[in-house]
Amino acid sequence: MSHYTANLRDIEFCLFDLLGRDKVLGSSIYSELDRDTAMGMLEEMKRLTENDLAASFVEGDRIGTDFNKATGDIKLPESFKKSYKAYVDGEWWRLDAPVDLGGMKVPASVRWAIAEMVLGSNPAIHIYASGYAFAQVAYVLGTDVQKKMAKHMVDRHWGATMQLTEPDAGSDVGAGRSKAVQQPDGTWHITGTKRFITSGDADIYDNIMHFTLARREGGGPGTKGLSLFLIPKFMFDLETGELGKRNGVYVTNVEHKMGLNVSATCEMNLGEKEPAVGYLLGDVHEGIFQMFKVIEFARMMVGTKAIATLSAGYLQALAYAKTRVQGGDMKVMNDKASPRVTIIKHPDVRRSLMVQKAYSEGMRALVLYTASIQDEIELAHAAGDTEKLETMEKLNDLLLPVVKGFGSEKSWTLLGTESLQTFGGSGFTQDWPLEQYVRDAKIDTLYEGTTAIQGLDFFFRKVVKDGGRALGLLGKEIQAFAETGGVHAAEKQALLKALADLNGIIGVLVGHAMASQEKADEIYKVGLSTSRALMAVGDVIISWLLLRQADIAAEKLAAGAGKDTDFYTGKIASAKFFVATVLPHITADRKIVEATDSTIMEIPESAF
Repeated sequence: MSHYTANLRDIEFCLFDLLGRDKVLGSSIYSELDRDTAMGMLEEMKRLTENDLAASFVEGDRIGTDFNKATGDIKLPESFKKSYKAYVDGEWWRLDAPVDLGGMKVPASVRWAIAEMVLGSNPAIHIYASGYAFAQVAYVLGTDVQKKMAKHMVDRHWGATMQLTEPDAGSDVGAGRSKAVQQPDGTWHITGTKRFITSGDADIYDNIMHFTLARREGGGPGTKGLSLFLIPKFMFDLETGELGKRNGVYVTNVEHKMGLNVSATCEMNLGEKEPAVGYLLGDVHEGIFQMFKVIEFARMMVGTKAIATLSAGYLQALAYAKTRVQGGDMKVMNDKASPRVTIIKHPDVRRSLMVQKAYSEGMRALVLYTASIQDEIELAHAAGDTEKLETMEKLNDLLLPVVKGFGSEKSWTLLGTESLQTFGGSGFTQDWPLEQYVRDAKIDTLYEGTTAIQGLDFFFRKVVKDGGRALGLLGKEIQAFAETGGVHAAEKQALLKALADLNGIIGVLVGHAMASQEKADEIYKVGLSTSRALMAVGDVIISWLLLRQADIAAEKLAAGAGKDTDFYTGKIASAKFFVATVLPHITADRKIVEATDSTIMEIPESAF
């Protein structure tokens, strides 16, 4: 039996009942895709992920990658290659490829709903298939010649990597030392070492295009001196795409990891054996700006992966709790002769399941809400509505670190403390997929910037730099909803209180940031609380989305829900549970932030 079950009913509810995506389908730039076609795609992906893609999930973990250090080549398990081929043969790559090169114009909301199922079933498949999304970047930002390269990437199904991190620099990208020297023919020779490069090599495609940050000769310090180069594994004919000689970019090591073992995480050497020939993307030295187009996609993917894994873990835990018989009902626990019951009858198991349900469904709504903003960006761009475009872009920027940072942190924590715990000792064994879910999900808090980095990015770049406009806009929307009252009036009052506490947290941090202009060490108080602020933002947004779902569910029940009665009842229950058990913590968080001082920074290192 497959380890994976797609929660398509909830995906459908989020897309169409909560977010009204049927209103954008069948019109404007999405005219070729209506609701029925979108649902057909989602249903087909559910079938594919629960069968062909899920089939190699366990074996990919157990076998992992086979690295030939002499050649720098990596082989993947045959079962995984079969699953990957099923994805490519099903032409799902068209969702990410440029439309001009055979891609399909699909709203981001539908695209990420489909991606959730792939990432929950066998995440490495989606990761290895990133070449099509990278081709989109090369096609949009590249020269006419590089647009041809993008076409070869799509037509020949090449892979791609994002090469930022270096051994000494880590997350401090601007400290990178890889060097690029221009050649008489206009190409560049790049030298250096990159680390933690995902999909650095694999035998599922003929060629790989490495999107590599390097400092051009004479380039200044920091991120501003970085440029982005396209470095192929094999040189190729620019007109035909036919492969030529080996280029000087080699895998020199594959990391032995805690999880996600079938995804090759590599150390890469550039220019040691022979020149690593690269092409300056767009013929402009705007590397960090260009790379952020890739990073934004990657952060959305990582958050979606984490949340998809939590959903899979919750559904596994739920199924186990409904069948595992252990202990008697708590009401008669002293009566040893009383009938044994399934563990879902036990109060703390129910509490645990409801935590998992509320977060997995709430964070799915967060991902798809963010994706719906991306829909609106495309629509505004197509309509030439510059005011709406700017607003939606700011809102998307605000939400991305929440999707990635909050989503990954909560998913990893809940998978280990709740989903796995539901299984008791069995969860710690390889008899069930939870231990692999936990190991695979931990990387999500580290990929594309740790949770602390996401918190700093959220506060300094998305709130302070923006003057709080996007956060204020979102806050007003949440407040307007919370003031509507109705059937969930009490819960909406609690949401208003949490929103006020969140605004208080942000206000305190802004005050510290301003004070640091006069007294530099005041900034430490900000750094000590940005992760807490990010978690609070996520919880408030989740509460808002869950209560919106609960209102819709109440209307459906009042009208007679039929076979969906339990589904809608569960929606209301999870929203009420979340508001009652999670939101009070934000009041406590505000008190903690208000009381935070910087004395911890004064403790000598030897005292730790």
